[in-house]
Amino acid sequence: MDRAQKEKVVEELGQIFESSGVVVIAHYAGLTVAEMQDLRARMRDAGGAVRVAKNKLAKIALEGRPTAEMADLLTGMTVLSYSEDPVAAAKVAEGYAKDNSKFEILGGAMGETVLDRAGVKSVSELPSRDELIASIAGCIGAPASNIAGAIGAPASNIAGILSTIEEKAEAA
Repeated sequence: MDRAQKEKVVEELGQIFESSGVVVIAHYAGLTVAEMQDLRARMRDAGGAVRVAKNKLAKIALEGRPTAEMADLLTGMTVLSYSEDPVAAAKVAEGYAKDNSKFEILGGAMGETVLDRAGVKSVSELPSRDELIASIAGCIGAPASNIAGAIGAPASNIAGILSTIEEKAEAA
């Protein structure tokens, strides 16, 4: 890899660290190509991505950033999992770590906050952006459906009473 390629990789990594909602750093020593492809597919389905880069280049990309402390995690065979959604990459990484003991989460960052192993686990337990939006929409829609039900209920009660009166009048 020549100098220009290295500069390009450092720039790309800098963009990842800057624009991602969450970045998870993990060791992947011993994973087969098929297992790595599975991780990439799971991450892609969740709206994230996986990147393997030289630790030295990643450390250079972290220099001067609020999450520069993350450089301490970059030792050995590391892989970066990241997503714009501040929870998606952490959820996928945690799920994958449960399924595969060779994938060991070291830590990461959420926004400008550096996370340790426990922090990544905590982030993975948060509801995702889509889940929060669905929950909020459900909360907004529930009162409206209750009001519609309350408004419609008296009309059905009146109709039931009228049909009962009509039946009694016909019977008499």
